[in-house]
Amino acid sequence: MVSSLTQSGAATTMAAMEAGALEIVAKPNIDVRKGLGDLRVEIIDKVKAAAQVRMGVYAKRIQTSARVAPKPLHSAMIKTTDKIVAIGASTGGTEALKEILLRMPVNCPGIMIVQHMPAGFTKAFADRLDNLCPMQVAEARDGDSLIPGRALIAPGDQHMMLRRSGARYYVSLKDGALVLRHKPSVEVMFTSVAKYGGSNAIGVMLTGMGGDGAGGMLQMKKSGSYNIAQDENSCVVFGMPQEAIKMGGVSKVVSLGTIPEAIMAAL
Repeated sequence: MVSSLTQSGAATTMAAMEAGALEIVAKPNIDVRKGLGDLRVEIIDKVKAAAQVRMGVYAKRIQTSARVAPKPLHSAMIKTTDKIVAIGASTGGTEALKEILLRMPVNCPGIMIVQHMPAGFTKAFADRLDNLCPMQVAEARDGDSLIPGRALIAPGDQHMMLRRSGARYYVSLKDGALVLRHKPSVEVMFTSVAKYGGSNAIGVMLTGMGGDGAGGMLQMKKSGSYNIAQDENSCVVFGMPQEAIKMGGVSKVVSLGTIPEAIMAAL
């Protein structure tokens, strides 16, 4: 899907992704010919990602998401508020994230998310999830607190990092160069979680092409976090989870449908 950054364009793109579109490329509003030339690397990467998609898995995921939303998990009140969950995703991740957040209890620890998506579309994505999920879901703003019952999605043109001030976790946003060909980068987020979250963190690596976040997830594990990777059979593209597993940063590999239970069990 090659789309403009207008509000209507973002809404249409979200609908297209729910119907089966795989990736988004943001079309420049000014000097389209030059702008698309500058985006050649991104376009090529996303075409290659689409070529690797396991269409049977993706079609099943789209059909499942169109049904009645599953009820969230029932859980006792979380005893502590100093836990956080960090999730990284790319190709196929929009539907995977929806499936997970639909089932997370409203009082679960704060969740920070990096989904590879262009600027201008992450807010529409967050708004869509906020309307569907028990948790509050929002596009992150610099300094936002990461609190129970809230999920923050990194803006499509900024890196998102975890920070801590006393007992308060919050997110910091920054511009900068692409990291592992991405901005926002899962690697940047996971590396910051390793530093500030440690054993209070749970990492989750979802479907996606490439290796963004694998090194950061290993750092998280070394700092004491518990890390979960989506298994190959339920991934649209197994690249990112596979690289994290190969690097040794994963504590448990589970199917997408059991990730919410795995997170709550780890908590």
